[in-house]
Amino acid sequence: MGRQAGEDAEQRWLAKSEPDVYSIDDLRRDGSTWWDGVRNYQARNFLRSMRVGDRVLFHHSSGDPSGVVGTAVVVGVAQPDPTQFDPRSEGFDGASTREDPRWCAVKVRFESRFALPVTLQMLRADRALSGMRILQRGNRLSVTPVTAAEFTRVVELGGS
Repeated sequence: MGRQAGEDAEQRWLAKSEPDVYSIDDLRRDGSTWWDGVRNYQARNFLRSMRVGDRVLFHHSSGDPSGVVGTAVVVGVAQPDPTQFDPRSEGFDGASTREDPRWCAVKVRFESRFALPVTLQMLRADRALSGMRILQRGNRLSVTPVTAAEFTRVVELGGS
């Protein structure tokens, strides 16, 4: 599925996951997955903005070390997140209905694993990355946009 005439070029994103919940190695093994469980309205809106072909920096949060560990590509646009309807899921939202779902998920496919994790310390030390949202005080969003230049630089730092 390609872009329609007049559509913007691909967008780029950073998505966080705790490696003990779902890691880059899990994504590599699975090939693709639905990026679900996002329960912040602004991050949800970013998921809704993703399009097929958009590229994603995969960030291990709460890891040792914490940092960007690889890339993925969006292969499925936002759909209702099924975990919001499952009472056994941590993502269950009893107020969300199938007729009016609050939360969504996008499908991503493994693209690459970095030779080295790009730690938060490395991101902070690189002047070209000073504007990244992940480095902004108080930003705890699990999904954020990144610029093409930021994406390229992080990939370079990761040795991929």
